[in-house]
Amino acid sequence: MHPNPAFRADEPVAAVLARAAAIGFAHLTIATPAGLMVAHVPVTRHGTTLRFHVARSNRIAPHLDGATALVSIVGPDGYVSPNWYPVPGDQVPTWNYVAIEIDGYVRALDEAGLVEQLDTLAATHELRVNPAAPWTRDKMDPRAFAAMLRAIRGFELTVTAIRTTTKLSQNKRPPDRDGVIAGLTACGNDALAEAMLDVLPSTGDRPHGGAMANRCV
Repeated sequence: MHPNPAFRADEPVAAVLARAAAIGFAHLTIATPAGLMVAHVPVTRHGTTLRFHVARSNRIAPHLDGATALVSIVGPDGYVSPNWYPVPGDQVPTWNYVAIEIDGYVRALDEAGLVEQLDTLAATHELRVNPAAPWTRDKMDPRAFAAMLRAIRGFELTVTAIRTTTKLSQNKRPPDRDGVIAGLTACGNDALAEAMLDVLPSTGDRPHGGAMANRCV
């Protein structure tokens, strides 16, 4: 969590978990006898918990059941150039980002819980990427699905604490924010530009011509 209170919001837990599930991908870190380990996992929301799966052969898999974990989920992010400010001479480069940190403890899922996690994962994201013909488990050969299921392990994270950072130039003057939005748009980082607009609407006086609008610098 960023120490500047300007970058923190008091959000309901349900809203944060919904954002985490919509992003859908997390970095999960635990301490093990062999040292710190991290897993990069697709996550789904199940009430007030998150579920995920890892390959059975992943070195972290034997250590997860009963572990205390820190989960990091990053939303839109990107580099911010001082060139994008109206007066760049008194600014330094920075990085804007949206992030969620979740503490919790992990327990292993049985096969039914793992199947539910996979079904929820598909249901959450298929309509976004393939709305005309979303994939469902019914499209798989049951024997192939059973074989793939044996190659992974499912887990559930019971949440004990949540922290969020939304660092989107809230500490900058409106003309500076507008310059950043224009620069991000010129670079093709529309997701981060839109996130900035959601938090602090533009003054409506963003630059539209010249180098700032046409070059990713």
